[in-house]
Amino acid sequence: MTKHLSATELSVLEALKSGKGLQDALAPMVKRVMEAALEGEMEQHLENNSQSSNRRNGKSHKTVKSSSGSFELSTPRDRDGAFDPEIVKKRQTILPDDLEHKIMNLYTNGMSYSDIRHNLEELYQVEIPAATITAITDRLIPELNEWKNRPLEAVYPILFLDAMHFKIREEGHVVSKAIYTLLAINSDGKKEILGLYVDDNEGANFWASVLASLKERGVEDILIACVDGLKGFVEAIHAVYPQTEVQLCVIHQIRNSMRYVASKDQKEFMRDLKEVYRASSRDIAEHNLLLLDEKWGQKYPIVTKSWQRNWDELSAYFKYEPMLRKMIYTTNAVEGLHRQIRKYTKPKGAFTSEKALTKLVFAAYKKMLRTWCAQPIQNWAQIISQLNLHFPERLKLNIR
Repeated sequence: MTKHLSATELSVLEALKSGKGLQDALAPMVKRVMEAALEGEMEQHLENNSQSSNRRNGKSHKTVKSSSGSFELSTPRDRDGAFDPEIVKKRQTILPDDLEHKIMNLYTNGMSYSDIRHNLEELYQVEIPAATITAITDRLIPELNEWKNRPLEAVYPILFLDAMHFKIREEGHVVSKAIYTLLAINSDGKKEILGLYVDDNEGANFWASVLASLKERGVEDILIACVDGLKGFVEAIHAVYPQTEVQLCVIHQIRNSMRYVASKDQKEFMRDLKEVYRASSRDIAEHNLLLLDEKWGQKYPIVTKSWQRNWDELSAYFKYEPMLRKMIYTTNAVEGLHRQIRKYTKPKGAFTSEKALTKLVFAAYKKMLRTWCAQPIQNWAQIISQLNLHFPERLKLNIR
């Protein structure tokens, strides 16, 4: 087996066998890449100053510390002393996680291991073994496990629940996997991703187990849960959080309805349907729903009966002011998160394993937490005040 490994891969393997941790074992690789990059910088420096008599003048040596362990770094010198490297500064003795960060950024952006290797070879003129890239990206796994099991807040005002579907190669076959997404709005009005759960497909029973895990991690109450029309979803939520108000996604309901309306009637039917979900109050909406049934019920009974059957959960948002209504009547918030994630997963096509899928999705989550999730919810002060009125004593706000 080992005869097919490169010299660098063998050195990493031998270091691991000798009892060294992964970080210490990878130190020679980081040293090699850094020194190759420094050599490249020196060549560029001399080329840019080719009119002068400046030339190489040996090397200086210093011990630097990195996340991959300490090692002696050799830096080329020039006679004029004008060479000031960028990747490792002259007096710098603590090396940032530069290589790891570059690899992780390329990986998060959906690059394959092969593409990452080629990219780094062009950047540093040095070959990075696939085993090293795998080892670096595998560092996400313990971080992911710690993140998945972290304690959560006791109360979340709003929680959006939805699933994403991906293809994975297993034993020569391509199968589908569902990643369950839980996007919460916490009491400070900030978006928070609560976990990452994987199952073969989306189902109410697994959602119930996901919600039960939230309870184990400290979530005592959820005020409003926004979900699509998955069969059994409402019952699964109430089995774990019986006081939670469930808002079915109106947009999902509309899309499902229009599938059963003939194309020639869709424009007129949609105009009448808007009078229902865009009404100024629940009473007016219910009146317009009766009119919709009178006009279309005989022709499209599946559609009108579905609205009537799910009306309690579809109409929950009418009790609130427009700002909160707009936020909860659809699961667009979590779908927006999914669109961001797809930017990173789309180049992959089918994943090689469930581990590869969760690593990349978690890496994308980390980026979202720094960017998309960091954007504050508009008008949150008014919204949280409104929620406090509708759910007295449940938010546990520190107001004196």
